Amino acid sequence: MSHRIGLSGSVIMTDPEKLPVLFDKAHVNHIEIGEFPTKASFNRFLELLNDKNVTFGLHSPLYRNQSKYDLLEKVQYNPEQAWEQFESEVKHMSQLSAEYILVHFPYFKEEKDIDTVEIIENGLKRLYLLQKRYAITIVCEPKLGFNRSSFGIRALDHFPVELWDKYGIKICIDIGDYLLAVNDKAAAYIEKWQKYIMVVHLHNVAFHDDKYIWVPVHPTQELNNGYFNLKDIIYKLSAGSGKFFVFEHTPHTNPTEKFVNEGMNWVKELIKD
Repeated sequence: MSHRIGLSGSVIMTDPEKLPVLFDKAHVNHIEIGEFPTKASFNRFLELLNDKNVTFGLHSPLYRNQSKYDLLEKVQYNPEQAWEQFESEVKHMSQLSAEYILVHFPYFKEEKDIDTVEIIENGLKRLYLLQKRYAITIVCEPKLGFNRSSFGIRALDHFPVELWDKYGIKICIDIGDYLLAVNDKAAAYIEKWQKYIMVVHLHNVAFHDDKYIWVPVHPTQELNNGYFNLKDIIYKLSAGSGKFFVFEHTPHTNPTEKFVNEGMNWVKELIKD
């Protein structure tokens, strides 16, 4: 299966008024979305989806202000609450024939002296059981913690591949998070998980004082010291087939449609099978 170009609900911040925008790009045949403000807005999205020839994946949580990071430790919710919520979403998405459900895992708030291998494997066992019970692909996205903590991404890197292999769970690589976490080691960290990568989150990073913003990828950034160079990593991630390359920038810098489309064309050429 060829790679697919996807668009994230992040480009409109899942604004119900702007949902049609997700469906009007010629290159896009997949949408990844979550954090709907209401059930009505999610139903509106499904109506639009049924009118178009595109697939979708859920980026958990389904609704705003629900658990987003709590499967392994409390961030906003107790882990058991988070697991209950996630199971209900897995069941719901399987009924809607979503391509996958994506969850932040492993996520750790900060550096700590714990056995992350055992903790991650216990979580994997539960994800495996949910994937089997509801017959839908679960995709794990390792994330930065508080204050850009790279502990979760490094914990995954320390996790044995042969253990991960037992559970049949796919991985999402967020290019921006990996580059912020380990910079020039990102390609090596990614290489280890190549066999399991199903989703790629595409964006570059613009820094504003101590904050950063996800911006659209664009070929001109390769010549600009103010941005990360993404070409080699995107090309490396294009190995294999059937991956979802999801554009996940946010609207904060007001990128023009022309700029976004040029980036999409560039990526489309880079990932040609």
